[in-house]
Amino acid sequence: MTRIGIIGGGNIGEALLSGILGDGADPKSIIVADPTTERLEQLKDQYGVVTTEDSAEAADGSDFVFIAVKPDIVPIALQDITDTVDLNGDETVVVSLAAGVTNKAMESVLPAGTPVVRVMPNTPMLVGKGASALAGGRFAEKNHVEAVQDLMSATGTVVIVKEKDIDAVTAISGSGPAYYFMVTEAMIDAGVNLGLPRVLAEQLAVATAEGAATMMAKGQSEDGGDDPVTLRTKVSSPGGTTSAATRTLDEEGLRTAFYRAMQACKDRSIELGKSD
Repeated sequence: MTRIGIIGGGNIGEALLSGILGDGADPKSIIVADPTTERLEQLKDQYGVVTTEDSAEAADGSDFVFIAVKPDIVPIALQDITDTVDLNGDETVVVSLAAGVTNKAMESVLPAGTPVVRVMPNTPMLVGKGASALAGGRFAEKNHVEAVQDLMSATGTVVIVKEKDIDAVTAISGSGPAYYFMVTEAMIDAGVNLGLPRVLAEQLAVATAEGAATMMAKGQSEDGGDDPVTLRTKVSSPGGTTSAATRTLDEEGLRTAFYRAMQACKDRSIELGKSD
């Protein structure tokens, strides 16, 4: 039975354990470490997992240890488990879900030869619709990386990339949900400006976002479907209302704004990695 330690019982840690359990794992094979007793009691009562306030205990005997804390806490979490990982009889794969923390930074703290995997998740994993990318470190073999991919797939789509591409991944999917939230927020405000009640504008904007996402997802499925460009073309009749709207968005620089915003996101991700 695969033993999994999760350090950090926040939203990302909970989404991970919820997905793994939903995929059929034994709750007793998962141990969650967090400094907040109340939070641990909540997770234990809701999921039946083992809990502890001691990170080293979560790493003891674990095949995989997921670090699900904020980036500035990762070095502390790694220091807490280093001796335990070194003493584990079997190999322990250490996985970071924190933005900007490089594999090299983790390897510099952990015992020599420890396989590490860096994951860039996003918040929709909280509802099983995540888009995560992962990259193995120097000592991570193909089987290590694929095993982490298999575990993470319980939270949504997971792809394997080269670590040099993680910063670009952060710009498109890691931070991406915020872009969609912001666009939807703008549509709601515009709807109110056009005279609709806010509740109705929000209902329509959110339902539209969900429907559009479903149509785009169909294009990625085995059944096949249209890509985003084709979908936009099909809904844009020449001289029609949609064409008037999309033309205005182009004239107002929507694409340029996205190019610049995502470049800024990538640049910031690179900066965070250098701060290691």
